[in-house]
Amino acid sequence: MRTTEPVNILLVDDQPAKLMSYEAILAPLGERLIQASSGREALEHLLREDIAVVLIDVCMPEIDGFELATMIREHPRHQRTAIIFVSAVLMTDIDRLRGFECGAVDYVGVPVEPEILRARVAVFADLHRKTRQLEALNQELEQRVCERTQELTEAAARLRESEAALRERDRRKDEFLAMLAHELRNPLAPIRNVLELLRQRPAVGREAHWSYEVIERQLAHLTRLVDDLLDVSRITRGKLGIRREATDLRDIAQAAAEGIQPIVAAKRLRLDLSVPVAPVPVHADAVRMTQVVLNLLDNACKFTPPGGTIALTVEHEAESGRVSVRDSGNGIAADELPRLFQMFYQTSNDETSSQGGLGIGLALVSRIVEMHGGSVEARSDGRGRGSEFVVRLPIAELARGSMAPVSPPVSLAAPQGPGRRVLVVDDNEDNAESLAILLRRLGNQVRTAYDGHAAIEAAHTFGADVVLLDIGLPLLDGYAAARAIREQPWGKNLTLIAVTGWGQDHDRMLSEEAGFDAHLVKPVDHQALMKLLRAPASSVR
Repeated sequence: MRTTEPVNILLVDDQPAKLMSYEAILAPLGERLIQASSGREALEHLLREDIAVVLIDVCMPEIDGFELATMIREHPRHQRTAIIFVSAVLMTDIDRLRGFECGAVDYVGVPVEPEILRARVAVFADLHRKTRQLEALNQELEQRVCERTQELTEAAARLRESEAALRERDRRKDEFLAMLAHELRNPLAPIRNVLELLRQRPAVGREAHWSYEVIERQLAHLTRLVDDLLDVSRITRGKLGIRREATDLRDIAQAAAEGIQPIVAAKRLRLDLSVPVAPVPVHADAVRMTQVVLNLLDNACKFTPPGGTIALTVEHEAESGRVSVRDSGNGIAADELPRLFQMFYQTSNDETSSQGGLGIGLALVSRIVEMHGGSVEARSDGRGRGSEFVVRLPIAELARGSMAPVSPPVSLAAPQGPGRRVLVVDDNEDNAESLAILLRRLGNQVRTAYDGHAAIEAAHTFGADVVLLDIGLPLLDGYAAARAIREQPWGKNLTLIAVTGWGQDHDRMLSEEAGFDAHLVKPVDHQALMKLLRAPASSVR
């Protein structure tokens, strides 16, 4: 039983008897049979119907079979219609060739052999049906492809929107971190200033001295956390910069050892520093690499019980400088070693879970070392058996005397040489006044101002040699105030130093464009400030 739709078969002959005989022969095929007694009538059916097979008598009045076949084949709708000629006249080879040129696919002679005619028509009818099914399938496929393409286009649009939203959230996160750092640094600045003032008191008891050390340690820890947060933001945006120069790895280790000493003393630890006699030359950003070693030492202090030992060792290997920080602390499980340098990862040891931290220190270490072309690895024999972190940097081939040592500390105990006329400008009055008192104790003449307009006027009337200028000022910000000062004849040669909570590369670039000679980030490193104040203005620039 047929399971598909029948196709149309057009029977064209000017003799009714022959049409009836063709219909009787083809009826068993189950197709839809259509009769036409002339070429014109056949064309009318062809214009209305989808015809699979046309059975055409060659000899017909008005429009013969050849002409009808030509007109069928030229019609776009019937390019795949099968044309079979039926002729009672013996056709020559020339006639057959003409028929094929007109578009015929077969010839059937008269008298007609019913089985032959039925078989040939069935083949072409079935071929037409399958072609139509394939076209339907192709159309359905094209529709599905079109729908899928539309879905993918819409999904891509949603993805772009999501990416744009993520970028916007990331931008806002970076802005938030920068703002957070700024807001945290502002209150840290007067705390550091006042702490330095208290430390300069001539006689303090043991309890006061201990209190100052606690404040100093916690202040340094909080400052380091703020800096680490900003460094994470820079790393995720690929904007963490390093300034490499020839330096001695021994100086970096010694500077880090001095920086960690207050924590070592507070926890009653022993720090053993071992450096070779000969220099260990590397091309490195001394500040960033000191941060690396300091982070490793801080990590060792955090996880080493009181009375324990930390060993900081510098060695000159064949092609690299090696820094090792080894401790006798809690140790690290073997399954956690590969994950230590992942951002925000913290060990699961219950003994160390109370130590706190953001889980970003070792990730920063790894990234900074990689940016120097070096490597860092962690080692431990397991829980309770201590740990070791090893940093390797490529050795640099340098000319004698070309290494820049890490700057030694500058004493703040007493004034050295003639003082300067210093204007301190900050809308945070606690910071302005505390820094002013500290600078006066060091032999400088100091005046304060609290907004941008007042800063310009005071710099002129006071005849300032140095202006310590905050950026986020009311009325007129520090950038605009700096530009206004530089435009005045009296302001071209004075020293302008930005003292601000904004410390990213973009902020430093803006301060340089505004005419600042230096950029210090709150809380101010007093040693760095003293170095700038004691240097001639030309060398600051």
